Amino acid sequence: MHQTFDAALGINLLHANQAGADHNREHFDEWGITCLNIMSSPGAGKTVLLERTLAALSDALKIAVIEGDMTTELDAERLRCYGVPVIAINTGRSCHLDSKMVAGGIHQLAQDYNPSEFDLVLVENVGNLVCPAEFEVGEHIKVALLSVTEGEDKPLKYPVMFREADCLLITKIDLAPYLDIEVSRIAANARQINPDVNIIAISAKTGEGLAIWLDWVRGQVANLTRSPASVSLAKLG
Repeated sequence: MHQTFDAALGINLLHANQAGADHNREHFDEWGITCLNIMSSPGAGKTVLLERTLAALSDALKIAVIEGDMTTELDAERLRCYGVPVIAINTGRSCHLDSKMVAGGIHQLAQDYNPSEFDLVLVENVGNLVCPAEFEVGEHIKVALLSVTEGEDKPLKYPVMFREADCLLITKIDLAPYLDIEVSRIAANARQINPDVNIIAISAKTGEGLAIWLDWVRGQVANLTRSPASVSLAKLG
């Protein structure tokens, strides 16, 4: 027996999620926190990117991480080594974080810390090149990663992720000489889908492009309006 997709149900789910995401963003705005949603397929380099980012920025910025994974805390344990709060969320069979899951992480952050002291929250989404782009979590900025090992055609085959991204990191560019891949072609395909996307080519192994990424992150934090306020857990909806 074939199951048919209920379009109305899908729209209602997205609508409910969006309401939750807007609520999460209100908290971030009230606390003066910039939130980045880091998305990619598995193995594109999200966790190592966060490791490099935390190592470079955690002395100057107060950072917390909300770490999404389907079953383990392996990535969360890697990031805790950098001395920042890491809130692990296991999604079970769900292939993405949603706003309700992230709201739980926000509650925990507000319970354990004074959230107005933080500058930046990095959300590492579940590895998937489709679903995370459709479910906002309250982020101000969406960052997509695409490894050169995934091929030049992925922006065209999975357009939603790249259409939604504010910044695209083309990762593992140190491997490009060993593959039949042109970084410029990946960028061109991405710009067919999203002409305004900011594109940074990086290698976490060699460090190429990381300084550009770090400057971009600092700029996002500086550009968002700061309105620090001490918020008690009781004010959280």
